[in-house]
Amino acid sequence: MIVIHHNPECGTSRNVLQIIQDAGYTPVIVEYLQDGWTRNQLLGLFAAANITPREALRTSKSPAKELGLLDENVTDEALITAMLEHPVLVNRPIVCSPKGVKLCRPSEAVLDLLDNWPAGPYFKEDGEQILDEQGRLLSEPEAHQ
Repeated sequence: MIVIHHNPECGTSRNVLQIIQDAGYTPVIVEYLQDGWTRNQLLGLFAAANITPREALRTSKSPAKELGLLDENVTDEALITAMLEHPVLVNRPIVCSPKGVKLCRPSEAVLDLLDNWPAGPYFKEDGEQILDEQGRLLSEPEAHQ
């Protein structure tokens, strides 16, 4: 089973969902902006992904700055509390699969969690190619040509 914590307004999140679906999976989609988070859910996701609340904090297009959360002295507990109150503060998408849990930024990071990949060549919604004709991941320089 694959679970994606998804925001349909986010291009990266849409790309990750499309990659998962194009690889032949039918993921469970959790629209966390509607559903919100629980403390245990966030703690579990962050632990499984081996990231801290600060690493999961969405700093752009979120109220993080206005809430004073960008200060390095803000505790993990304060970040979690703010994320519970403002779900948009959690960066996305977070994907759970039998291969692990990962914050999938950039979107091609989701490939690490999939046994099957989409057929190549494969392009993100903005036209950037991420897989070549043989379905191999392009290296960074090739991906941006």
